[in-house]
Amino acid sequence: MGREINTHSIRALEKQIAEGKGDIIELKRARNSLLNISTHVPPEILGYIFTCSLAREETHLLYSQSRFDGLRKGSYNFLLVCHHWFEVASRTPELWSFWGNTLQDWKKRHHLSRTTPLDLVLDGGIYDPDESLDRSLQDAITDRVVQGAIRRVHLSSYRRNTLNSIISSLTPDGGGGRNENIESNILQTRGFIPVDVSKFFARSRLSKLRMLGLSGNLQIPSWDYLTSRTTLLTTLALDIAEFPPSSSPSTSQMLSMLSSNSNLRHLMLPEMALPFDDDGSTFQVPLRELNTLSLRGDFRRLFALLRRLVLPESLDSIFIDGLYRTVEDVLPILGPYMRNHFQRDPRFQDRLQVYSSCSPNYIVISARAACNHAITAVPKPPSARFTVALAEPIPDLPEQLFIDLVALVPHDHVVSYSANHMKRSEELFFMMPNIETLCLSEVKVSKGFLRPNPDGPHANKKLLPSLRSLQLEDITLESGDWGDLTAYLVHQTSDNQIISLKVFSDSRMPPEVVDKIKGLVGEFAHEYYQ
Repeated sequence: MGREINTHSIRALEKQIAEGKGDIIELKRARNSLLNISTHVPPEILGYIFTCSLAREETHLLYSQSRFDGLRKGSYNFLLVCHHWFEVASRTPELWSFWGNTLQDWKKRHHLSRTTPLDLVLDGGIYDPDESLDRSLQDAITDRVVQGAIRRVHLSSYRRNTLNSIISSLTPDGGGGRNENIESNILQTRGFIPVDVSKFFARSRLSKLRMLGLSGNLQIPSWDYLTSRTTLLTTLALDIAEFPPSSSPSTSQMLSMLSSNSNLRHLMLPEMALPFDDDGSTFQVPLRELNTLSLRGDFRRLFALLRRLVLPESLDSIFIDGLYRTVEDVLPILGPYMRNHFQRDPRFQDRLQVYSSCSPNYIVISARAACNHAITAVPKPPSARFTVALAEPIPDLPEQLFIDLVALVPHDHVVSYSANHMKRSEELFFMMPNIETLCLSEVKVSKGFLRPNPDGPHANKKLLPSLRSLQLEDITLESGDWGDLTAYLVHQTSDNQIISLKVFSDSRMPPEVVDKIKGLVGEFAHEYYQ
């Protein structure tokens, strides 16, 4: 395929580059000009490769306060390889459908292509200047609006003036263009002064909108207006924290919006987007395509909405963060929903990873299908997280509530368990006898550590008969020495069961303890914080 590559010259140039001799950019250009790809790949293919190389950074909207498909640093470095590559890139319009993440990026690139649908992205930070667009940028955006050539609008900024100037350019006076080709619209402000985006929606048809995310202090049009303009949404995320309660959607408005977008796959509604009222109706909205659900807020409003939704069994992820006023309310309301969720999804009737966390302020329980390369029937492991956040801290949060909630997970299928506590460990671990991997953090190693009460019903038994791997992080030695840990290892390996052990602690382990532990376990690692 064409002339031979001059490997001798390439190696000589690479040596000079490594030694830092001469102008590095010029040396790299000289080296790259010797590669066959510079001259033997058709420009159309080379341009396609460039387009594919501009991989966007993906952070899912539902797991992050913001989702902006920004470019990784250095994504355009291929422009510096050689003059031929620069010329090919200049004649590849698809490369310039994205101006960058900042206004400074926009100013460099907005003039390079006027024919490709634009992804307008601003990922502004708190230290960005509060600036308006210059005239050339305003004209460039307005020109795209008139042509109907804007595909996505993802704007995030702490700066009110910046957002206002961009939104004004997106909604020019005097008509022309209705932004009807926008497929994705995410608007976020973190400032204290509200940004009015109602004009943007009033002048946008939204007939192709698939993703809508509104976050921060925004003034939006009525919920009825948004419902009538959106019918094809696959992602809806509302986190408008600053609007007054009188502006939040009613039950009928929220259900109407969900009903009119029957293809929703991802839904995130924090407390301010949950209805305040109860219209007394029993009408339910089926969300047959829903993949991910995230709800956060006061449990009464949260479950009032949940009762009106018909969720599919194939739901991949569910996150419910409920604020509870009293501990007594938790189990009667959350319990049945957790039980139904785990029992109706057959994917939770297999090997499970479970994480739990407990403090005077909250209880967190999450579960997902454990990775097992031998199982191919579950291409994407489902996950669930239920958080009980308390309005006020309760010292010594009732341990029975925690045990009752953990028991709702199919405990016979738990093979991996992580926790930051040892609450009722004997009862908990006998409930989950198939644990193979145990990770404990912020726990106290004391007499009887991970062993049953010698006077209890499980005396002389193992709490963890299937254990193969134990990891301890940030542990405290109650007795001041490592005797309690080695006593447990003697107990756990008494029938020649082999386990691995990894310990992270503030205390350095004496050599004699290290030698003793190595004789008791299959693999051992100890790291201490200096």
